[in-house]
Amino acid sequence: MTEPAPQPAPADPATPEPDAKDWTWTLERPCPECGFDAATIEPVAIPALVRDAASRWPDVLARPDATRRPAPARWSPLEYACHVRDVHRLFQQRLELMLEQDDPTFANWDQDETALAERYWEQDPAVVATEVTESGADLADAYTRVGEGDWARTGVRSNGSTFTVDSLGRYLLHDLFHHVWDVRG
Repeated sequence: MTEPAPQPAPADPATPEPDAKDWTWTLERPCPECGFDAATIEPVAIPALVRDAASRWPDVLARPDATRRPAPARWSPLEYACHVRDVHRLFQQRLELMLEQDDPTFANWDQDETALAERYWEQDPAVVATEVTESGADLADAYTRVGEGDWARTGVRSNGSTFTVDSLGRYLLHDLFHHVWDVRG
């Protein structure tokens, strides 16, 4: 009996164009794409809004098209969810650094490199649904622990952008809600 011919391994998906834009302008004016207006957010609202954004991903990841890319070089809802999960984790680390150190500098994070290295497109949507919800809850909890005098503490991104704990949270919220908008969650 002859063995079946081996099937080729699935090819890695096309890599989206790197997003090299500086999105810090979203702290000052509404995003024309998703409509989120970070300038209107009060710091006390950050934890609830992080939870709200995270809570939308399980429904998105339960859709039959969750692993399908809408275009070859555009992430699938699953890949966006993996990114959001990792954003939650990264921003929690940055928040904690800002609260523990004076004016820390954040290491550079290449989101596209992470997506490839972690093979976002191969992850299990059910597992990611749990992870994105849990990481969002952890981040929201971290923001609930920010003391009134800590909102002005600063940190510096590798490109030189300076954030306060407040502006980091509002910047984060735009990213979270923009990606919900990207997948129409």
